[in-house]
Amino acid sequence: MTNFRELRRVYGFDEVAIVPGAMTINPDMTDTSFSLGDVTINIPILGSAMDAVASPQFAGEMHRQGAMSVMNLEGVQTRYDNPQDAIDEISASSPNDVTKTMQKIYSKPINNELIEKRVREIKSTGAYCAVSVTPALTKKLGPIAVEAGADMLVVQSTVTTARHSSRSLQGLKFPELLELVDVPILVGNCVGYDVALEIMETGIHGILVGVGPGAACTTREVTGVGVPQVTATMDCAQARDEFYNRTGKYIPIITDGGIRTGGELCKSIASGADAVMIGTPLAQSEEAPANGVNWGMASPHPALPRGTRVKVGTKGTLKQLFHGPSSVSNGTQNLIGALKACMGMVGATNIKEMHNAEIVVAPSIKTEGKHYQLGLE
Repeated sequence: MTNFRELRRVYGFDEVAIVPGAMTINPDMTDTSFSLGDVTINIPILGSAMDAVASPQFAGEMHRQGAMSVMNLEGVQTRYDNPQDAIDEISASSPNDVTKTMQKIYSKPINNELIEKRVREIKSTGAYCAVSVTPALTKKLGPIAVEAGADMLVVQSTVTTARHSSRSLQGLKFPELLELVDVPILVGNCVGYDVALEIMETGIHGILVGVGPGAACTTREVTGVGVPQVTATMDCAQARDEFYNRTGKYIPIITDGGIRTGGELCKSIASGADAVMIGTPLAQSEEAPANGVNWGMASPHPALPRGTRVKVGTKGTLKQLFHGPSSVSNGTQNLIGALKACMGMVGATNIKEMHNAEIVVAPSIKTEGKHYQLGLE
């Protein structure tokens, strides 16, 4: 007997547009703040837990701009007394050798004392300290970071579910983790309604949305897995709203990956995101420790790397990226200025009101009337 399966149409940033609202407001009347548990930041942007954009000094710079950095507890910061040397070696490695270089560098054992040291260094800048760890090492490394003063724990893998089958005698269970650490726990990544709802029911505080859209990620090429970000965000946001209606508990959604321009930030929020997580745009800043290159957390995997080092160049300061003034016209700078302008156009005074903006399927949104910009005439 033949089973017929119908393919569901899903959408990415380039296929949709935001419809102006029936009422507009001045952009300076908008509130772009984001809260997760006791942590509140002025702009809805988190930095990806990539070593190219997650040093203690960079966390301080992010804080000064109103955003929040996330440090990888399994990265070079916790393996080397002088992590900048490791970052520089990866940055300077030839394209043919870079994967082997990363595998070598990340084979050095994690030093628990360095975890404590880096957390203290981040806190000394006045910034919130958010740290990321994979599920396998969460119960081992998470409490060390929290005891040292970390304000948020991000449990992150390529694909996260509430139910996971393995041969491990004791896997990671989120309710047990919540008893182990007393800080907000952000979990990712997922892309579907059912999975997001199940994760929320475990008691966690926030969800990261996105599998494979990042500029340095090759998961979609290596495994074929992924869902475009607009649909993924909408589906997970629908789960958030259902969970809120049922329990009264609001679980923020953070769209993670694939966001390069102000328009993509705005479409993420309009799709239902409460904030976004970005990596490569941060790697393009003058303050980034890797000097214009970036690589993903899964890039140094010893058996199946699902990321690569990308050369993204240095485009400007973090202040220009978030608040301008912009020196380019392609939407890659002054992201918050773009968000405030969009919120004004749809009549949203805050992020939650932005979720009510209408989104339409618009495959010609980037090309309609743009022949000269595209070099076609």
